[in-house]
Amino acid sequence: MDASGLPLLDRRLTDCRACPRLVSWREEVARAKRAAYADWTYWGRPVPGFGPADARLLIVGLAPAAHGGNRTGRMFTGDRSGDVLYEALYDVGLASRPTAEHADDGLALYGVRVTSPVHCAPPANKPTPQERDTCRPWLVQELRLLRPTLRAVVVLGAFGWQAALPAFAEAGWSVPRPRPAFGHGARFHLDGLELFGCFHVSQRNTFTGRLTPAMLRDVLRTAARAAELPTTAD
Repeated sequence: MDASGLPLLDRRLTDCRACPRLVSWREEVARAKRAAYADWTYWGRPVPGFGPADARLLIVGLAPAAHGGNRTGRMFTGDRSGDVLYEALYDVGLASRPTAEHADDGLALYGVRVTSPVHCAPPANKPTPQERDTCRPWLVQELRLLRPTLRAVVVLGAFGWQAALPAFAEAGWSVPRPRPAFGHGARFHLDGLELFGCFHVSQRNTFTGRLTPAMLRDVLRTAARAAELPTTAD
């Protein structure tokens, strides 16, 4: 559980080939590309978490986007969902810049790490339950390594919530039965950890107004305060 643990885990994760459907899809997308990114060399591998190893706040999404994280190699980078998330993190003082364009753009997170329960881009953004469960050990190991400093978690969307709660249990937290229900703004206490629910930053939610920038900032600011991280004023 030393400081090298999380970087080592991230390196190991990028070599994973456990889910044949996901491996085939992510690599086919990387070969075919999207016309707008024809000059890019796609990442085309599992995407590790992003953020410091001593993070106090963790954000859990769903899975990398085919032409976002699967292209850039960094969580929530290069797609519309990432645009919304990182702008909100910047607005509340948890990111060094409001945009995430590529892995070497200089973006830094302050006390925050971003991860997902599935690390490969899935077809139609829908991992299967088996793929979710196969990928769970990576999240469990990440949680164990973060546990000494982790104080709050924001889970984006019902899929992430359903995937994350068993991982918390396997990582050593006491998760109540029945498991807490997902909802935007939901808050639960797990053994010194504050768990928050938030609608996912998908275009389906942000374009329709189901999740507004103000709603997202409110959840992030509340979670940051629970984690005892400094934030900007409202």
